[in-house]
Amino acid sequence: MKQTRSQQSSPAAAAPRLPSAPRSIQKGSSLADLLDCEAIDCLVHNIALVHPKFDGDAFRVTATDGLKPLAILQRGQHLAKALRTHLPTRYDDAIEILIRSLTPANTRTDELGLAVFFYLPHVSFVATYGLDAEHNSGKDPFETSMRAQYELTRRFSAEFSMRPFLIRWQDRTLARLLEWTRDPDPHVRRLCSEGARPRLPWAIRIPAFIKDPRPVLPILETLKDDPDLYVRRSVANHLGDIAKDHPELAFEICERWVEGASTDRKWLIRHAVRHPAKKGVKAALRLRKLAA
Repeated sequence: MKQTRSQQSSPAAAAPRLPSAPRSIQKGSSLADLLDCEAIDCLVHNIALVHPKFDGDAFRVTATDGLKPLAILQRGQHLAKALRTHLPTRYDDAIEILIRSLTPANTRTDELGLAVFFYLPHVSFVATYGLDAEHNSGKDPFETSMRAQYELTRRFSAEFSMRPFLIRWQDRTLARLLEWTRDPDPHVRRLCSEGARPRLPWAIRIPAFIKDPRPVLPILETLKDDPDLYVRRSVANHLGDIAKDHPELAFEICERWVEGASTDRKWLIRHAVRHPAKKGVKAALRLRKLAA
Protein backbone atom coordinates (compact mmCIF):
# COMPACT_ATOMS: atom_id res chain seq x y z
CA MET A 1 0.00 0.00 0.00
CA LYS A 2 1.32 3.43 -0.90
CA GLN A 3 2.39 5.50 2.08
CA THR A 4 1.08 8.98 2.69
CA ARG A 5 3.47 11.90 3.15
CA SER A 6 2.78 11.94 6.92
CA GLN A 7 3.52 8.22 7.19
CA GLN A 8 6.76 8.62 5.27
CA SER A 9 7.97 11.29 7.68
CA SER A 10 6.85 9.54 10.87
CA PRO A 11 9.44 8.28 13.39
CA ALA A 12 8.56 4.67 12.55
CA ALA A 13 9.28 5.28 8.87
CA ALA A 14 12.69 6.70 9.81
CA ALA A 15 13.70 3.69 11.92
CA PRO A 16 15.39 0.51 10.65
CA ARG A 17 13.00 -2.41 10.41
CA LEU A 18 12.78 -6.16 10.01
CA PRO A 19 10.50 -7.92 7.52
CA SER A 20 7.40 -9.58 8.89
CA ALA A 21 7.89 -13.28 9.63
CA PRO A 22 6.10 -16.11 11.46
CA ARG A 23 7.49 -17.49 14.70
CA SER A 24 7.94 -20.87 12.99
CA ILE A 25 7.76 -22.25 9.48
CA GLN A 26 4.18 -22.69 8.34
CA LYS A 27 2.86 -25.51 6.18
CA GLY A 28 3.39 -24.74 2.51
CA SER A 29 6.24 -22.28 3.13
CA SER A 30 10.01 -22.57 3.48
CA LEU A 31 12.86 -20.75 5.16
CA ALA A 32 13.79 -19.32 1.78
CA ASP A 33 10.62 -17.23 1.90
CA LEU A 34 12.19 -15.21 4.72
CA LEU A 35 14.58 -13.59 2.23
CA ASP A 36 12.12 -12.37 -0.38
CA CYS A 37 11.09 -9.02 -1.81
CA GLU A 38 10.01 -7.68 1.58
CA ALA A 39 13.42 -8.49 3.06
CA ILE A 40 15.08 -6.76 0.11
CA ASP A 41 12.86 -3.71 0.68
CA CYS A 42 13.94 -3.66 4.35
CA LEU A 43 17.58 -3.86 3.31
CA VAL A 44 17.10 -0.88 1.01
CA HIS A 45 15.22 1.06 3.67
CA ASN A 46 17.71 0.40 6.46
CA ILE A 47 20.82 1.12 4.41
CA ALA A 48 19.36 4.27 2.86
CA LEU A 49 18.74 5.66 6.35
CA VAL A 50 22.49 5.76 7.01
CA HIS A 51 23.89 5.90 3.47
CA PRO A 52 21.75 8.20 1.31
CA LYS A 53 23.92 7.50 -1.76
CA PHE A 54 22.75 3.89 -1.79
CA ASP A 55 20.96 3.17 -5.09
CA GLY A 56 18.03 1.13 -3.84
CA ASP A 57 16.44 0.59 -7.24
CA ALA A 58 19.66 -0.76 -8.73
CA PHE A 59 20.18 -2.97 -5.71
CA ARG A 60 16.68 -4.44 -6.06
CA VAL A 61 17.42 -5.42 -9.66
CA THR A 62 20.66 -7.16 -8.69
CA ALA A 63 19.16 -8.75 -5.58
CA THR A 64 16.09 -10.23 -7.26
CA ASP A 65 17.91 -11.50 -10.35
CA GLY A 66 18.19 -15.28 -9.91
CA LEU A 67 16.87 -15.23 -6.34
CA LYS A 68 13.70 -17.31 -6.72
CA PRO A 69 15.12 -20.85 -7.07
CA LEU A 70 17.67 -20.45 -4.26
CA ALA A 71 17.46 -22.04 -0.81
CA ILE A 72 17.84 -19.92 2.33
CA LEU A 73 21.64 -20.16 2.71
CA GLN A 74 22.14 -19.57 -1.00
CA ARG A 75 19.87 -16.52 -0.79
CA GLY A 76 22.00 -15.14 2.01
CA GLN A 77 25.11 -15.50 -0.13
CA HIS A 78 23.34 -14.09 -3.19
CA LEU A 79 22.21 -10.99 -1.32
CA ALA A 80 25.67 -10.55 0.21
CA LYS A 81 27.10 -10.50 -3.32
CA ALA A 82 24.49 -7.91 -4.32
CA LEU A 83 25.45 -5.79 -1.31
CA ARG A 84 29.08 -6.01 -2.37
CA THR A 85 28.15 -4.63 -5.77
CA HIS A 86 26.25 -1.61 -4.42
CA LEU A 87 28.10 -0.69 -1.22
CA PRO A 88 31.49 1.07 -1.09
CA THR A 89 34.31 -1.10 -2.42
CA ARG A 90 36.44 -0.94 0.73
CA TYR A 91 35.30 -3.59 3.20
CA ASP A 92 35.76 -1.35 6.26
CA ASP A 93 33.50 1.29 4.71
CA ALA A 94 30.82 -1.22 3.69
CA ILE A 95 30.76 -2.83 7.14
CA GLU A 96 30.45 0.53 8.86
CA ILE A 97 27.31 1.21 6.82
CA LEU A 98 25.86 -2.23 7.57
CA ILE A 99 26.50 -1.88 11.30
CA ARG A 100 24.86 1.55 11.41
CA SER A 101 21.83 0.12 9.56
CA LEU A 102 21.10 -2.56 12.17
CA THR A 103 17.92 -2.72 14.20
CA PRO A 104 18.29 -2.63 18.03
CA ALA A 105 19.97 -5.62 19.65
CA ASN A 106 17.82 -8.44 21.00
CA THR A 107 17.31 -8.35 24.73
CA ARG A 108 15.75 -11.81 25.04
CA THR A 109 17.09 -15.28 24.36
CA ASP A 110 13.75 -17.02 23.95
CA GLU A 111 11.07 -16.79 21.28
CA LEU A 112 13.25 -14.89 18.83
CA GLY A 113 11.19 -16.09 15.89
CA LEU A 114 12.32 -16.23 12.26
CA ALA A 115 12.51 -12.54 11.40
CA VAL A 116 16.16 -12.50 12.52
CA PHE A 117 17.10 -14.52 9.41
CA PHE A 118 16.98 -11.12 7.74
CA TYR A 119 20.59 -10.81 8.89
CA LEU A 120 21.82 -13.90 7.05
CA PRO A 121 23.07 -11.73 4.12
CA HIS A 122 25.00 -9.59 6.60
CA VAL A 123 26.86 -12.53 8.16
CA SER A 124 27.40 -13.98 4.68
CA PHE A 125 28.96 -10.66 3.69
CA VAL A 126 31.42 -10.89 6.59
CA ALA A 127 32.27 -14.53 5.87
CA THR A 128 32.83 -13.87 2.16
CA TYR A 129 34.63 -10.53 2.15
CA GLY A 130 35.96 -10.14 5.69
CA LEU A 131 38.91 -12.52 5.57
CA ASP A 132 41.15 -11.08 2.89
CA ALA A 133 42.99 -7.76 2.91
CA GLU A 134 42.46 -7.53 -0.85
CA HIS A 135 38.85 -6.51 -0.16
CA ASN A 136 40.01 -3.85 2.29
CA SER A 137 42.62 -1.80 0.42
CA GLY A 138 45.36 -4.08 1.75
CA LYS A 139 44.49 -3.59 5.44
CA ASP A 140 43.97 -6.60 7.72
CA PRO A 141 40.15 -6.86 8.13
CA PHE A 142 40.19 -9.01 11.27
CA GLU A 143 39.20 -6.34 13.80
CA THR A 144 36.46 -4.98 11.55
CA SER A 145 35.07 -8.47 11.04
CA MET A 146 35.13 -9.26 14.74
CA ARG A 147 33.29 -6.04 15.52
CA ALA A 148 30.69 -6.82 12.85
CA GLN A 149 30.13 -10.34 14.14
CA TYR A 150 29.84 -9.08 17.70
CA GLU A 151 27.03 -6.76 16.64
CA LEU A 152 25.34 -9.25 14.33
CA THR A 153 25.24 -12.06 16.88
CA ARG A 154 23.29 -9.73 19.20
CA ARG A 155 20.56 -9.60 16.55
CA PHE A 156 20.77 -12.96 14.77
CA SER A 157 23.83 -15.20 15.16
CA ALA A 158 27.36 -15.05 13.78
CA GLU A 159 27.88 -18.79 14.22
CA PHE A 160 28.03 -19.31 10.44
CA SER A 161 30.39 -16.43 9.67
CA MET A 162 32.75 -17.13 12.58
CA ARG A 163 33.78 -20.51 11.23
CA PRO A 164 35.93 -19.33 8.31
CA PHE A 165 37.85 -17.17 10.79
CA LEU A 166 38.47 -20.15 13.07
CA ILE A 167 39.73 -22.08 10.05
CA ARG A 168 41.94 -19.27 8.73
CA TRP A 169 43.04 -17.66 12.01
CA GLN A 170 42.45 -20.27 14.71
CA ASP A 171 44.58 -18.82 17.50
CA ARG A 172 43.61 -15.17 17.21
CA THR A 173 39.92 -16.01 16.75
CA LEU A 174 39.84 -18.38 19.72
CA ALA A 175 41.58 -15.74 21.82
CA ARG A 176 38.83 -13.25 20.96
CA LEU A 177 36.08 -15.76 21.68
CA LEU A 178 37.63 -16.56 25.04
CA GLU A 179 37.50 -12.84 25.87
CA TRP A 180 33.85 -12.74 24.85
CA THR A 181 32.92 -15.58 27.23
CA ARG A 182 32.88 -12.81 29.90
CA ASP A 183 30.63 -10.52 27.89
CA PRO A 184 27.39 -9.43 29.62
CA ASP A 185 25.31 -10.32 26.55
CA PRO A 186 24.25 -14.01 26.46
CA HIS A 187 24.01 -13.86 22.67
CA VAL A 188 27.72 -13.06 22.54
CA ARG A 189 28.64 -15.72 25.10
CA ARG A 190 26.64 -18.34 23.21
CA LEU A 191 28.52 -17.51 20.00
CA CYS A 192 31.78 -18.49 21.71
CA SER A 193 30.57 -22.08 22.01
CA GLU A 194 28.17 -22.35 19.08
CA GLY A 195 30.44 -20.77 16.48
CA ALA A 196 33.28 -23.15 17.37
CA ARG A 197 31.26 -26.38 17.30
CA PRO A 198 33.17 -28.82 15.07
CA ARG A 199 30.02 -30.19 13.41
CA LEU A 200 27.54 -27.33 13.59
CA PRO A 201 24.40 -28.21 11.54
CA TRP A 202 23.98 -26.28 8.28
CA ALA A 203 27.47 -24.83 8.56
CA ILE A 204 30.88 -25.73 7.20
CA ARG A 205 32.73 -28.11 9.47
CA ILE A 206 35.96 -27.18 11.23
CA PRO A 207 38.37 -30.03 10.37
CA ALA A 208 41.00 -29.01 12.93
CA PHE A 209 38.48 -29.24 15.78
CA ILE A 210 37.07 -32.53 14.49
CA LYS A 211 40.63 -33.87 14.65
CA ASP A 212 41.49 -32.24 17.98
CA PRO A 213 38.84 -30.30 19.95
CA ARG A 214 41.14 -29.49 22.88
CA PRO A 215 41.91 -25.89 21.79
CA VAL A 216 38.23 -25.01 22.38
CA LEU A 217 37.91 -26.63 25.80
CA PRO A 218 38.84 -23.47 27.78
CA ILE A 219 35.76 -21.81 26.27
CA LEU A 220 33.50 -24.67 27.32
CA GLU A 221 35.03 -24.71 30.80
CA THR A 222 34.28 -21.02 31.21
CA LEU A 223 30.68 -21.35 30.02
CA LYS A 224 29.61 -24.62 31.66
CA ASP A 225 27.90 -22.79 34.53
CA ASP A 226 26.66 -19.83 32.53
CA PRO A 227 23.55 -18.26 34.09
CA ASP A 228 21.62 -18.48 30.81
CA LEU A 229 20.17 -21.76 29.52
CA TYR A 230 20.59 -20.40 25.99
CA VAL A 231 24.36 -20.56 26.51
CA ARG A 232 24.47 -23.82 28.49
CA ARG A 233 22.47 -25.61 25.81
CA SER A 234 25.10 -24.63 23.26
CA VAL A 235 27.86 -26.00 25.51
CA ALA A 236 25.93 -29.27 25.81
CA ASN A 237 25.50 -29.49 22.03
CA HIS A 238 29.18 -28.69 21.55
CA LEU A 239 30.12 -31.56 23.85
CA GLY A 240 27.72 -33.73 21.88
CA ASP A 241 29.66 -32.86 18.73
CA ILE A 242 32.92 -33.81 20.43
CA ALA A 243 31.39 -37.12 21.53
CA LYS A 244 30.83 -38.08 17.89
CA ASP A 245 34.56 -38.11 17.16
CA HIS A 246 36.20 -38.32 20.60
CA PRO A 247 33.72 -40.02 22.93
CA GLU A 248 36.31 -40.80 25.59
CA LEU A 249 37.31 -37.14 25.82
CA ALA A 250 33.70 -35.98 26.01
CA PHE A 251 32.87 -38.55 28.70
CA GLU A 252 36.01 -37.61 30.63
CA ILE A 253 34.95 -33.96 30.65
CA CYS A 254 31.44 -34.86 31.80
CA GLU A 255 32.84 -37.17 34.48
CA ARG A 256 34.88 -34.30 35.87
CA TRP A 257 32.03 -31.81 35.62
CA VAL A 258 29.52 -34.02 37.40
CA GLU A 259 31.44 -33.76 40.69
CA GLY A 260 29.69 -31.16 42.82
CA ALA A 261 27.50 -30.22 39.85
CA SER A 262 24.52 -27.92 40.22
CA THR A 263 21.12 -28.91 38.90
CA ASP A 264 21.75 -26.78 35.81
CA ARG A 265 25.11 -28.40 35.10
CA LYS A 266 23.63 -31.85 35.56
CA TRP A 267 21.04 -31.01 32.91
CA LEU A 268 23.89 -29.92 30.61
CA ILE A 269 25.68 -33.25 31.10
CA ARG A 270 22.55 -35.30 30.45
CA HIS A 271 21.86 -33.28 27.31
CA ALA A 272 25.45 -33.63 26.08
CA VAL A 273 25.47 -37.43 26.17
CA ARG A 274 21.87 -38.07 25.17
CA HIS A 275 22.68 -39.42 21.68
CA PRO A 276 25.27 -42.03 22.73
CA ALA A 277 22.97 -42.93 25.62
CA LYS A 278 20.16 -43.66 23.16
CA LYS A 279 22.56 -46.01 21.38
CA GLY A 280 23.17 -47.84 24.62
CA VAL A 281 26.75 -46.66 25.18
CA LYS A 282 27.47 -47.70 28.76
CA ALA A 283 29.62 -44.69 29.67
CA ALA A 284 26.89 -42.31 28.50
CA LEU A 285 24.19 -44.20 30.38
CA ARG A 286 26.31 -44.10 33.52
CA LEU A 287 26.85 -40.34 33.20
CA ARG A 288 23.15 -39.70 32.75
CA LYS A 289 22.50 -41.70 35.92
CA LEU A 290 25.17 -39.77 37.84
CA ALA A 291 23.71 -36.49 36.61
CA ALA A 292 20.13 -37.39 37.43
